[in-house]
Amino acid sequence: MTHIKPEAVSNQSSLVKEILEQGTKAAQKKSWLEVSNQLKLLPQGKAQLFLLEPEDWDTAFNLALEMLIQADFQHQWEITKLLPLFGSKIVTPLSTLVKDETVEAEVRWFICKILGDFPNQMVILTLVELLQQTTDSELISIAGKTLSKIGDRAIAALVDLSSQPEHRLLAVQSLAYIRTSQTITPLLEIATTDREPELRAMALKALGSFHDSRIPPVLVTALQDEASNVRKEAAIALGFRPDLCQELNLVAYLQPLLDDLNLAVCSQAAISLGRMKQDAATTALFKVLQIKTTPIALKLDLIKALGWSELSSGISYLQQTLNDDNELTIQEIITVLGRITTPELKPQSAQILINFWQHQNCSYSASVKQTLATSLGELQDNSAQEILQQLAADRDRKVSLHALAALKKLN
Repeated sequence: MTHIKPEAVSNQSSLVKEILEQGTKAAQKKSWLEVSNQLKLLPQGKAQLFLLEPEDWDTAFNLALEMLIQADFQHQWEITKLLPLFGSKIVTPLSTLVKDETVEAEVRWFICKILGDFPNQMVILTLVELLQQTTDSELISIAGKTLSKIGDRAIAALVDLSSQPEHRLLAVQSLAYIRTSQTITPLLEIATTDREPELRAMALKALGSFHDSRIPPVLVTALQDEASNVRKEAAIALGFRPDLCQELNLVAYLQPLLDDLNLAVCSQAAISLGRMKQDAATTALFKVLQIKTTPIALKLDLIKALGWSELSSGISYLQQTLNDDNELTIQEIITVLGRITTPELKPQSAQILINFWQHQNCSYSASVKQTLATSLGELQDNSAQEILQQLAADRDRKVSLHALAALKKLN
């Protein structure tokens, strides 16, 4: 056992006092480089943490915190490297500070980086709370990256925490934010057994980002969940798995949701069916689109979905729907046809719009004509040149300008 002489301890204490005194004077002068240099002189132990008495620790930490808040970016970056040397005691004050919306976003960004060195429950919950409350894109990004960095080390702790009713919501939110394969098992359990629809929906949303053979069957089952938000999340997730369409017969499972009592579920089912890129899916979409009582908001989503299908059948169904007597749906169809990018479908789309103009041009508003000009320009089909010249001569200035812009694209 090594014994430290009392005079050595006394000398070290005096040295620390001198360092902190010089650091305090430098901080008063806003000389942040000197503050950083002085803090680097503080004694460190084998664990690469500062060896300080409680009073000295408080003084040194406050100096570092003052520098983090007041210094410029370069010096903030420097002090960020030193703050972890104060140990886990800094987690509580930094967790409070990072959630304080009166603190500059840049300072909170640095705090997120520092907290990543302490993967405990408080840090994880703090980062999730920050993600919920902030609208700053940089903060959202760094909080998400920090959670991912913590990753597997935090999952066991979060699973334990999720068993406590008062922390269950935040624990599940945390598991949902940590996008590693280790979260799949606990999220599957939540998605299939939890009593709270909000938590089941949250788990399904997170699971949708993984390609794991255990997940699709759970998503298919969730399409019939009693809670609408759960059905919606399942529909969204399956929409990103068109590769499983044939194997799992996804069109047959998604189609009934077009008649769901919840309009948001209907809309998501429509979007997902469009992504399946199957003729059976476009037929299902068209059937609902034809029904007179289908809400306009849903009709607009059905139209978009038919366009996203990238199928000739989808484009043909849009052509038939152009006979609709609602100008909103007509304008949406024209817009969607103009956004077709599949080379073999662009001529078909252009011809539909040309035929529409030739038979219906007198009865529609300037906004429809303007949309038509824009879409014909996007499709860049030279057979539309005559129509665009007619639109360029329209009495409405906006129609004329859009037609002229479209003609330039043709040329």
